[in-house]
Amino acid sequence: MTRATTNAAPWRATILTLHPGMFPGPLGHALSGSALARGDWVCEARDIREHGLGRHRSVDDNPAGGGAGMVLRCDVLAAAIDAAAAADDPRPRLLMSPRGRPLTQARVRALSAGPGAVIVCGRFEGVDERVIAGRALEEVSVGDYVLSGGEVAALVLIDACVRLLPGVMGRAESGDAESFEGARLEYPHYTRPRDWEGRAIPDVLTGGDHGAIARWRRAESERITRERRPDLIGPESPEGTAPIREIERR
Repeated sequence: MTRATTNAAPWRATILTLHPGMFPGPLGHALSGSALARGDWVCEARDIREHGLGRHRSVDDNPAGGGAGMVLRCDVLAAAIDAAAAADDPRPRLLMSPRGRPLTQARVRALSAGPGAVIVCGRFEGVDERVIAGRALEEVSVGDYVLSGGEVAALVLIDACVRLLPGVMGRAESGDAESFEGARLEYPHYTRPRDWEGRAIPDVLTGGDHGAIARWRRAESERITRERRPDLIGPESPEGTAPIREIERR
């Protein structure tokens, strides 16, 4: 069942960008594209430059105090935000920024359960700090690296949210065992052929013992987490084992 079939309002993503042609982009394909066609969610890309100043629709200026690059003007960006979302719009206002709080699976779930998001994509050296405060923008990061602009980060955030909307994934439980949904990274997956280049599917997965399969998957999940993300392992328990704490996507 989808939002469209239940008469619920579609999840709305309004993206403020200097490059509206980047949307929906890859989100117009596969699961998110099918959901978009069904009306489960709405993708609205709005050009910040429509609110630019002068004949050339200028949107940026030199940084106060000097320095390299240019900065998006607060008055231009504020005008774009005000035109895109009314003051009483309940959707959170997000600014994709490498200095923002890391995007987590818990935050994604909260966003997907709401009415959508207004997403600002920065460019140049950054955004005038005053508009961040003046329009209550929540800075969000998709990782500890820098992109050319916020558009790719916005695509990541939207994809993560849309796939969790009711009816988008074929089976609701499809996402339950994924990495960052529980207390560990995901276990390995296999499919046919049974033997490939001298590598065989583990016997436990073909033996039909579902209890043994569940135990193997949990053990593999814990092993992979300890090997690849030891930072996610919690403090030692009284029994001497190190339980893996609840984790969220960075």
